[in-house]
Amino acid sequence: MASLPPGPSCSFASDNAAGASPEVIEAIAAANAGPALAYGEDPWTEGAVDALREVLGAPAEILLAWGGTGANVVGLATMLQPWQSILTVDSAHIVVDEAGAPARFTGSVVTPVANVEGKLVPDAIGPFLEWAGVEHHPQPRVVSISQVTEMGTVYTAEEIGVLADVCHRHDLLLHVDGARIANAVAASGRSLPEMIRDTGVDALTFGFTKNGGVFGEAVVLLRPDLAPHARYVRKQAGQLVSKSRFVGAQIQALLADDLWLRNARQANEMAARLAGLVVASDQVELVRPPEANAVMARIPWGRLDELQSWSFFWPWDPADSQVRWMTGFATAPADVDAFAAGVAAILAQV
Repeated sequence: MASLPPGPSCSFASDNAAGASPEVIEAIAAANAGPALAYGEDPWTEGAVDALREVLGAPAEILLAWGGTGANVVGLATMLQPWQSILTVDSAHIVVDEAGAPARFTGSVVTPVANVEGKLVPDAIGPFLEWAGVEHHPQPRVVSISQVTEMGTVYTAEEIGVLADVCHRHDLLLHVDGARIANAVAASGRSLPEMIRDTGVDALTFGFTKNGGVFGEAVVLLRPDLAPHARYVRKQAGQLVSKSRFVGAQIQALLADDLWLRNARQANEMAARLAGLVVASDQVELVRPPEANAVMARIPWGRLDELQSWSFFWPWDPADSQVRWMTGFATAPADVDAFAAGVAAILAQV
């Protein structure tokens, strides 16, 4: 067996595998100087909320939370009553990767519909609109989408606007799980207000952890009628951070000088670079060109163990021989080149 090239210094398993931006660590250290009031009554949290409102271009109610699942729970629970339901795609994070947390904490049914390349299309929710007013059925109330989707695709602002219009015509609310919202904005060529405020989104989980943060996300409520009880929901859900200044400091650092967008652009560019290199092997087939920071590819499935042993990544869809390679803000061109070279070398071995 021929010797393999050295593995990359980063992980292509997840953008969560990266550390934090140096600016974020510096901000945490600076916030650690002396005492501060707890539970968000501090200048760092206040500054983060102000910065978020500025970047959103909207006077939204904003609550900081520990993590993505918790932030989704807070946003969704604020929008729902137990007899109501959430409509989302079958591949959504809230369906597949949150251990049933939204259903448990909201008391509401999560109704999955078939995805189209990870996206929810308006026609998919049509049949459930007929349930409105029928006491035997859970009442549709929230449509939730992931931006970026779990399959690495990105909704255009126009697609989000169409979904929001359909929702609002039928008295539904639109929730966006924005764990990778920065990557979506960077990929789209549109601004965050154009993607969220102007399209009619009602609630957003604004993700930071995958984009240079250590921990902490933001629940963004763009409808004033959702705001009055949201803080109580956050407390019940265990998402009120006692030392909130350390979340606020991170968010301020990431929003300053567009670091959040620069980080996302780096991740997206590295995914495009990786896709361009791996297709040089006739044994790698892209499922689709990367739209953000995920490369979805088909490989000879019998070689999966060898590839994972050399540089670990996650399989995606074994039935279709699909894997997912993720890039992050800290992924460097040298890492991409090393990973692509190793994949090619392993697959070239007889």
